[in-house]
Amino acid sequence: MLGRNTEKLIVGTALAFAASTLWPIVKNTLKPLAETGMEGAASLTDRIQYALQVARDEIEDIVAEAQFERLRKQLDHDISTEATLTDETGGTLHAKSND
Repeated sequence: MLGRNTEKLIVGTALAFAASTLWPIVKNTLKPLAETGMEGAASLTDRIQYALQVARDEIEDIVAEAQFERLRKQLDHDISTEATLTDETGGTLHAKSND
């Protein structure tokens, strides 16, 4: 049991020493990678925001065109109805009164 504890103590001490020695190397290696990853994520976020804005603009254009078409059809219908009423009433838009 004492030999097993001694072995664990030696392994733990060696790992602590290795970690303290290797940590600056690992940190200096991983820091640029992390910075590159953050820049990539920021770039990706910007691209996604741009794509969403373009999609939003396209949808707004489609909706505006649909509203315009609906209004145009309604005006065309109103004009044709008015023309029909004008023909039926002899050139006036009002029905003849029974006075």
